[in-house]
Amino acid sequence: MSAFRLASPAPASSIGISALPSFQSDGLTLAYQVFGEGRPVLCIHGFASSGKVNWIDTGWVETLTGAGYQAITLDNRGHGQSDKPYDPERYYPQDMARDAVALLDHLGIEQAAVLGYSMGARIAAFMAFQDEERVAAVIFGGMGMNLINGLSDGNDIIKGLSAPTLAELTHPTARQFRIFADHTKADRQALAACMETSRQPMARADVRRIAAPVLVAVGEADDMAGAPEELAALLPRGEAFVIPKRDHMRATGDPKFKAAALEFLGRTFPNFSQS
Repeated sequence: MSAFRLASPAPASSIGISALPSFQSDGLTLAYQVFGEGRPVLCIHGFASSGKVNWIDTGWVETLTGAGYQAITLDNRGHGQSDKPYDPERYYPQDMARDAVALLDHLGIEQAAVLGYSMGARIAAFMAFQDEERVAAVIFGGMGMNLINGLSDGNDIIKGLSAPTLAELTHPTARQFRIFADHTKADRQALAACMETSRQPMARADVRRIAAPVLVAVGEADDMAGAPEELAALLPRGEAFVIPKRDHMRATGDPKFKAAALEFLGRTFPNFSQS
């Protein structure tokens, strides 16, 4: 495989189309899209989201392609237009990281930068650890020390997804994710199964072995991600960025986050025009 072979880009008019291209991984059919030309940035979305909701609707695809990169969005298993198994054993982050590598294989891309948000950042971390030669640089959005410490609200989120109605939920995080899942018309049973195992913490020793340069970007008011500075200090080539005045949900498409990501990529994974 060529290190940076360009996959065929999707035309702008295809953003949000009903039927997405797909590939096979671990017996599942998973959806993806490719936009623009240049060095590839694989975008891995967060829990209860999708490639469209997390990366297209927030302007990330436009930002990356406008900077000369190729943006590749993936619908994780259990999300978007990808297969949605109800077995929690199908959602460990190690397996979802292998899905991401399988997509690079499918597109003939040997190495890419990886941008992940929340659960997507956890997947990106496992990908960078398991297949370090495939990851040139990585951005952990919405994920600080809870990559190691785990997610304390996970069981409440599962209860919220399984509750008959929103009205009976009082836990704020459970309500937040239930509203988001209903808004995106997600399969709540698949999401509950995903939450069981996708939140598996990463061992501190494994974090220390991630070789790629990493930007850890967390909202100033994000009480779900954990401290970005502490995680960045553990990474051999880590650096932290605090997204001003943003919580976990509102940091995703923040302009300052995008600017910091582009500056980081410009140093660690410059596009062809920058090379």
